Amino acid sequence: MSWLFQQAQHRLPIELDLLTIEESRLPRMSRRSKRHSGEGQASGSKRRKDPSSPALWSMRKLPKDSDTSFSQQRCTEWFRQYADPENVGMIGPEGMERFCQDLGANPENVVMLVLAWKMNAQRMGYFSLEEWTRAMTDLQCDSVVKLKEKFPELQACLSDPDVFKSLHRFAFDFAKNKEQRCLDLETANAMLFVLLDKQWPDLQVFVQFLQQSTYHVLNRDQWFNILEFSRTVQPDLSNYDTEGAWPVMLDEFVEWKQKNCS
Repeated sequence: MSWLFQQAQHRLPIELDLLTIEESRLPRMSRRSKRHSGEGQASGSKRRKDPSSPALWSMRKLPKDSDTSFSQQRCTEWFRQYADPENVGMIGPEGMERFCQDLGANPENVVMLVLAWKMNAQRMGYFSLEEWTRAMTDLQCDSVVKLKEKFPELQACLSDPDVFKSLHRFAFDFAKNKEQRCLDLETANAMLFVLLDKQWPDLQVFVQFLQQSTYHVLNRDQWFNILEFSRTVQPDLSNYDTEGAWPVMLDEFVEWKQKNCS
């Protein structure tokens, strides 16, 4: 390497002398020509730096995380992965099971009920493409990864009393047989555990009462009042108003608990 540097240093003065001689032979440019030449170079330089230049556009890099933006097409393709082969516009029980497995979520997880509420789903165990698109667009989710990242947000909805009340009311129509006006007791008990397991200390006792009672279904008024009862009445029943406008079923529950759990 040192040898190359020595050779370059030896030749440099000779080449500079030759260059000086050649320059002296060239015709001198007028001051005006030089000015126009300079302007042309400046103009050319500007054109080369113009951000709208196709050459520069071809050199620009696309964002590495372009998939972070929501895509309606990806959202629909994601739906198709779980759709019923015989009804591509609907996810049925089998597809729902695969969907929960991919999310790593138990179907009884309250977050799945919140998701159904976001969709305004009409039937438990089924999601239509329209319902799916409504919720996923609102959540900006078009993949399993993105939806799993939204779980804390969906869970946080439960801390809002008004939202939880809306969710509780939604659950009645969502879970019941559409041909029935009431919710069968087995489904009602299961749904109560999804909703109130961590909300109501007396839930287990209440379910025991229902199981030994003569009730086989719950109507809408009874269902709505269970939530209100769980929020306002103390576990020791000390603030229960016997003159209150509670459904008879809840009056009977109070009597049964006083007799069997004192």
